[in-house]
Amino acid sequence: MALLAPIRTRPRMDRWSTVWQIDWVLVFGVVALAFLGALLVWSATHNKTSLTGGNPDAYLIRHAINFAIGLVLAVGAAITDHRRVRILAPVLYAGSIVGLILVLVPGIGATINGSRSWILLPFMSVQPSEFAKLAVIVGMALLIAEKSETDRNEEARTLDVAQAVAVAAVPVALVMLQPDLGTVMVLGSIVFGIIAVSGVPKRWMLALLSAGVVVAAIAISTHVLKRYQIDRFTAFMHPSSDPQGIGYNVNQARIAIGNGGIFGQGLFHGGQTQNGFVPEQHTDFVFTVAGEELGLIGAGAIIVLFAIILFRGLRIAVNARDAFGRLVATGIVCWFAFQAFENIGMTLGIMPVTGLPLPFVSYGGSSMFACLLAVGLLQNIHLRSHRY
Repeated sequence: MALLAPIRTRPRMDRWSTVWQIDWVLVFGVVALAFLGALLVWSATHNKTSLTGGNPDAYLIRHAINFAIGLVLAVGAAITDHRRVRILAPVLYAGSIVGLILVLVPGIGATINGSRSWILLPFMSVQPSEFAKLAVIVGMALLIAEKSETDRNEEARTLDVAQAVAVAAVPVALVMLQPDLGTVMVLGSIVFGIIAVSGVPKRWMLALLSAGVVVAAIAISTHVLKRYQIDRFTAFMHPSSDPQGIGYNVNQARIAIGNGGIFGQGLFHGGQTQNGFVPEQHTDFVFTVAGEELGLIGAGAIIVLFAIILFRGLRIAVNARDAFGRLVATGIVCWFAFQAFENIGMTLGIMPVTGLPLPFVSYGGSSMFACLLAVGLLQNIHLRSHRY
């Protein structure tokens, strides 16, 4: 009942004043990306009856519905009192752990594209690892912030950081068991970013990097990683070694992007896209649709929009009123930055294929919900920095 009780220590702000204080530049960046994503997903799926079941607008409608639901979640996160956010952080963390455990249970978790990462529900599928990214951020931020505020010390102690890393290690281990290497890499970037701004000595950064190398070596030697995942790294290092096998996706993606030129071939007119040469084009390889059909201009616009979102996120982190807000905003920026770089990079052949969606652009409910919840938290931190 305590969570339901109103928390009011200051007069409620005027509604219109709050509206004007929203970071509308951040909102514009997110909405613009989602709009472009809807067009790209529509183009990639409208003529594939095996996906749409004969309705060419099926994925466009679903993408719009996912965004609408995510927008409601974002608004809820933005207007929630920041103290409730801190109280609910352990609940989010515990819920994500339960979800990551459930996907490993036979009969509950489902394997898609070689990774046991999904829970199939009657009307949708849920990927708990997407929400685990946000859970790791708020879990680590809460632990470090609580310790530093209790000790009245702006810099976290080594013991505090060790405990925070332990908090992150549990979901990382569970995601490795799926195995979902891409999400593990994202979680690693989040942990590294939060630790970097926590104030610990620089030797911690070297220790984290060393630990990552050791964990990767153990995962390979103990066969935690599947053979196809190792082959993806082999194809990344030697892209011409198996162009019709493990290197097929990347080669077709690069051809599609190269075909686009500066202005693109036009929406719904890309040869590679409309003929289905690039697999998973509405999810993992959606950037290739932009490259082929919208050209350098359209693909560049997506990158610019991500740059705007990341800049506003960093600005929110710098202006945050407390350690918790600063650490949460930093973790979200690291999440979006690394995942966007990895997704776009794998389509260009400069990063290995890991199966990560492009935030706000790729089709997928779990990814959209988690990313918009994160944007809601950024707005929550931003609004609070203007209230006091």
